[in-house]
Amino acid sequence: MKELERLQKILAAAGIASRRKCEEMILAGMVEVNGEKVTTLGVKADPAVDTITVNGKPIRSEKKLYLMLNKSKGVITSANDPQGRKIVTDFLPGIKERVYPVGRLDYDTEGLLILTNDGEFANLLTHPSHHVPKTYRATVKGVPHGSALEQLQKGIKLEDGMTAPAEVEYHDVDTENNEATITITIFEGRNRQVRRMFEAIGHKVIRLKRIRFGEIGLENLGRGKYRHLTPQEIKDLLAVAQSKTHKVHKK
Repeated sequence: MKELERLQKILAAAGIASRRKCEEMILAGMVEVNGEKVTTLGVKADPAVDTITVNGKPIRSEKKLYLMLNKSKGVITSANDPQGRKIVTDFLPGIKERVYPVGRLDYDTEGLLILTNDGEFANLLTHPSHHVPKTYRATVKGVPHGSALEQLQKGIKLEDGMTAPAEVEYHDVDTENNEATITITIFEGRNRQVRRMFEAIGHKVIRLKRIRFGEIGLENLGRGKYRHLTPQEIKDLLAVAQSKTHKVHKK
């Protein structure tokens, strides 16, 4: 007899949303099993036998997609926007399946964003306990002293607590414009974390670009363009998420 699975896991596997988002949908009363509304977590079901609906629509298994987008500045990391601004899925011509971002890049940040309809994959990459490294190239106003960068390397206190230690190194210094470009790798995913970390040491971020997620880099992917991840890249990302140690790429 097939073992029953938790409802949020079934929804995530069907490409509805990430597991955490599916939990929110359950709690909001958007999900029914065999005509009965479910509003608590922990309910189990068998998608091969039970009729599961979200907002009245039956779920169905979709082909799993794993995409990398080079997000442009001024684009919302969301599947929709009430204000009518450009969203990341506007840049996925030919993709008919419903995919959603793995983590976020804020409106003014560009660079590498992964999108998928595999909720388990998304959960592995974003769960705080997995500490998947994400590398950014930040151009800041002024040139931080080495001691300031050491604060970032050791962890710095923000309003929501201490950050984990980061990998930091100078990439370029523009003395004429009094700017510095610094490569920083963080192992968390707090809201606007990199910007807040630099502000905490007195240097405002002027430009910010994510250049690597786990073992995967942007390479030559053009701005606003996307491509499918290779099977090896998917395997590498899962390996990093499940590993206790991470190699940092600084190029």
